[in-house]
Amino acid sequence: MADATFDIVSKVDKMEADNAVNQARKEVDQRYDFKNVGASVEWSGEKVLLKANTEERVKAVLEVLESKFIKRGITLRSLDEGEPYASGKEFRLEVGLKNGIDSENAKKISKIIRDEAPKSVKSQIQGDELRVSSKSRDDLQATMALLKGKDLDVALQFVNFR
Repeated sequence: MADATFDIVSKVDKMEADNAVNQARKEVDQRYDFKNVGASVEWSGEKVLLKANTEERVKAVLEVLESKFIKRGITLRSLDEGEPYASGKEFRLEVGLKNGIDSENAKKISKIIRDEAPKSVKSQIQGDELRVSSKSRDDLQATMALLKGKDLDVALQFVNFR
């Protein structure tokens, strides 16, 4: 019998992220506490650009954006938030979306699998994802449960379970 496998990836659904940004933009436009403070939410290439006239206001806009991401099922671990910075008369904050598992986190995950998962489970790093294989599907499911229970810096999804 062939080995059972699955892939560990970290991806953000672009359409869900776009919907969350649009919802945040609508809420910021409508809310009374954001009137006359120059608050806005918009895509700027691959990042979301938040603007307001004070640092506190731009952080409040970030909270609105985060709440919309949570409602759309996107974990906050997949957001790469910068620090607010002054740009002329306004403050800006850039929020990036993390896609892919960087090599440092991939090595961390691989070490967890090697040390704590059932012995038949093997993992290998393939670019920005990991392929995990074993003869036993039950061992693979136990590995998934193990990784879900760990507090990692990256949002994980398990795909291609065969």
